[in-house]
Amino acid sequence: MTAYALAHFRDSRPHTDLIAYVEKIQATLDPYAGRFLVHGGALDVVEGEWRGSVVLIEFPGRAEAEGWYASPAYQEILPLRTDHVVGDIVIVDGVGPDYDPAEKAAVFREALAAEAGA
Repeated sequence: MTAYALAHFRDSRPHTDLIAYVEKIQATLDPYAGRFLVHGGALDVVEGEWRGSVVLIEFPGRAEAEGWYASPAYQEILPLRTDHVVGDIVIVDGVGPDYDPAEKAAVFREALAAEAGA
């Protein structure tokens, strides 16, 4: 199942290291079939508050996403970003083509019923 690396960068300062990081990151993604879906594009906040930018990278599966993040090639360039950007990164599983949100609602309903019965 597809997995994603999602980054929320809240604070960044321009620096030559960031340019080097962006120039080198694709080579670290290629062995894991990672590809950018979003890379800091324009966004509109429609609910809540949001400061910063978003990066979304798609991988064939969780193993590839985790393998990329832990890879020596990525770990080598990682300080080029982390020394100049404040943010959070998560790896999250996608949903399959037959995903039905009603099934998630049923899980929530069961949890609520269990709490009420406790």
